[in-house]
Amino acid sequence: MSQKQARDQGSGRGLTVYAQLFLGMATFGSATPVSKIVTGALPVFVGSGLRVALGALALAPFALRHRHQIRDVSRRDWLLIALISLFGMFGFSALMLYGMAMVSGVAGAIVMSTAPAVTAAVSILLLGDRATWLKLTAIALAVGGVLLLHLGRTDGSGGEGGPGEDETLLLGSLLVFAAVCCEVAYTLLGKQVSERVDPVLVAFLAAALAVPAFLPFALWQWPQVDLSAVGWGAWAAVAWYGVGTLALGSWLWYAGIAKAEGTVAAAFMGVMPASALVLSYLLLGESFRWIHLAGFLTVFVGVLLMSWEHARMARAR
Repeated sequence: MSQKQARDQGSGRGLTVYAQLFLGMATFGSATPVSKIVTGALPVFVGSGLRVALGALALAPFALRHRHQIRDVSRRDWLLIALISLFGMFGFSALMLYGMAMVSGVAGAIVMSTAPAVTAAVSILLLGDRATWLKLTAIALAVGGVLLLHLGRTDGSGGEGGPGEDETLLLGSLLVFAAVCCEVAYTLLGKQVSERVDPVLVAFLAAALAVPAFLPFALWQWPQVDLSAVGWGAWAAVAWYGVGTLALGSWLWYAGIAKAEGTVAAAFMGVMPASALVLSYLLLGESFRWIHLAGFLTVFVGVLLMSWEHARMARAR
């Protein structure tokens, strides 16, 4: 093979990796507006149960390739996978849907954008991670962005919210933030177990374990379901919520980071909140407000700082 052919082949692989990282983060970001569509059509536990069931089914073919690892999974790793299922699948899905029922897609996107900062804060407080000025600044910006959203007294529909709307926005934002905390637990626990077990297999096992956990709650809420009132768009959102945001997003992201340097992967962290914001306007038809943009940009600068810090630490290693 000539040097030009090798260079072209390497360039093609690099573009594929970048596309996987970009699309993986964009897919994860779509979960915020899509979850609002799902919660508008189905009860929370029914929608959440369908999400993890569809996600597990979609991940199964990829997980089967690593099925030989299952017999070698230690008791400690099974415990970690169970916790990932509890927080990352059950807790995240339920809290996200309940929260998004109360706030706009844009408000949810801003709160979800705090995930990298919350991850850093938990790592510093509980895992002994070193606090740097970039991490602390990113955390402060995440808090500031969410405060801007609430100080703007917007109800998410473009009007000024009264006391009742403010309370709903606050409660919904707290529930979405609780979902962020569950996502952080998923990330930190998954990082530990993925050192020994394939990440896609971990995602499949966690989703499969969550299905029986959702089942009794889904059956309890099933009488509230009016199938005739659920349109094709809502069913498409349910399908994407499971197959797309859970299965496809996990596969794309893990396939990308397996072949990318840490500095490259970190640079794509900002795609997720940007995707959530843009898709909230496109899919939900929400009206633009400058306070939304101010809050998002404040948090987004923090995401970029956190990405820069991850890249610096990866280079140092």
